[in-house]
Amino acid sequence: MRKVVAMTGDQAAAEAMRQIEPDVVAAYPITPQTEIVMGFAQFVADGRVQTEMIPVESEHSAMSACVGAAASGARTMTATSANGLALMWEIVYIAASTRLPIVMPVVNRALSGPINIHCDHSDTMGARDSGWLQIYCENNQEVYENVIMAIRIAEHKDIRLPVMVCQDGFITSHAVEGIKLYDDKQVKEFIGAYQLEHSLLDIDKPVTYGPLDLQDFYFEHKRQQAEAIKNSLKAIPEIFAEFKKYFGSAYDFIDTYKLDDAELAIVALSSTAGTTKVVIDELRAQGKNVGLLRPRFFRPFPKEKIVRALSGLKAVAILDRSEAFSGQGGALFAEIRSALLDEPKRPLTVNYIYGLGGRDIDLQQIKSVYADLEKIVKAKKVKDLINYLGVR
Repeated sequence: MRKVVAMTGDQAAAEAMRQIEPDVVAAYPITPQTEIVMGFAQFVADGRVQTEMIPVESEHSAMSACVGAAASGARTMTATSANGLALMWEIVYIAASTRLPIVMPVVNRALSGPINIHCDHSDTMGARDSGWLQIYCENNQEVYENVIMAIRIAEHKDIRLPVMVCQDGFITSHAVEGIKLYDDKQVKEFIGAYQLEHSLLDIDKPVTYGPLDLQDFYFEHKRQQAEAIKNSLKAIPEIFAEFKKYFGSAYDFIDTYKLDDAELAIVALSSTAGTTKVVIDELRAQGKNVGLLRPRFFRPFPKEKIVRALSGLKAVAILDRSEAFSGQGGALFAEIRSALLDEPKRPLTVNYIYGLGGRDIDLQQIKSVYADLEKIVKAKKVKDLINYLGVR
């Protein structure tokens, strides 16, 4: 039985966690993620889950507790934002390096300073090379479904890596939408039981987690992580197919909107895609062939699908909600431009940094990006590689 319930993005994440019922949740509150762990803590207090809830003194402690719990064989989750993610930085790398399938909803928020509690992607983009898989959600329904799916992805035998499920702070985390919820029993059946192959508590087959790893094996272990990321590109589609079979929702590494016959396109993550779709409909009514590509996954980076979707276009604007301070554009732009480099027929690409610290991106700004793309096609060159959208 399925029902539609009005929920914020944070509540949707907490509800998914309730249905998953992990063995351990260790967490520390931080705006705008607080309502996730607050809501889940209420489920624990009400006896609706049997999870061991560990309230810790910091995010560094939260991820440390998660590492210990996951290594012991417990299905483990946490949640965080911005400075909280930064504080657990050291242990974020350890979690991935030890191949522990921890799932962590992250509510994207600007990373200080100056201190700011609103949305941009500087927190998770800073952690993009930590070894965690990263999923970016457009709306609250995706938050709910991706948290459930992330359990299967993290625990897949050919992956065994932690997963961040990202949503835009306040924009989706505190906005209310109708969420189609699935039956508890069906969710439990989909995720199945968790069995860690090498448990720290298995005294018959003793193992070590977190040993000193010098020149003799460190390189090989990093290569194994890289292979796991590659494996995930093959394994995740199996989970997409099974999720559709169970729940009817189709997923892929990317999502497109009116891109098949487009000449100009925007690439954007998360909630900005919804605003872009409104502009596309308006411009299509005027006879302009414009479209959208939204990567759902940034790690693993779905190069083949992105290249196939964009290679036939004339010009593409790639929007980054974080500043890389590289002089060569934002993180999403750099990855996509690099992926397109060897294509014999590739579009002209231009980067826009936007929305830092929660600044709104409106319909007119997106229209201006498509207008700029028309000028680029006409001139057959990109004048300014990096542009700032909506900054004074």
